[in-house]
Amino acid sequence: MLATPRVVALAEAATVAALAGRLDPADTSVGTRVELDHLAPSPVGAEVVVRAELVEVTGRRLSFEVTVRQDGREVARGRVLRAVVARDRFPG
Repeated sequence: MLATPRVVALAEAATVAALAGRLDPADTSVGTRVELDHLAPSPVGAEVVVRAELVEVTGRRLSFEVTVRQDGREVARGRVLRAVVARDRFPG
């Protein structure tokens, strides 16, 4: 079965992908909160589609609505918050 921690990781990855090319090159984003309802199981090997939509920008705070679907049915949904931060705060 698709474990909830993996669903969270897929949701976060979708938010990062949704931001591709949209931030100043000197900035990045970090996750600050995840609210997720894992609604139904997905068997090992099933293909899931994860969609993240940026729905609100408040200063440096970004709010995404996320859905995870498998074979047309919703298996998870939630909200992911990210904060825009300067890359140089994370050396290395």
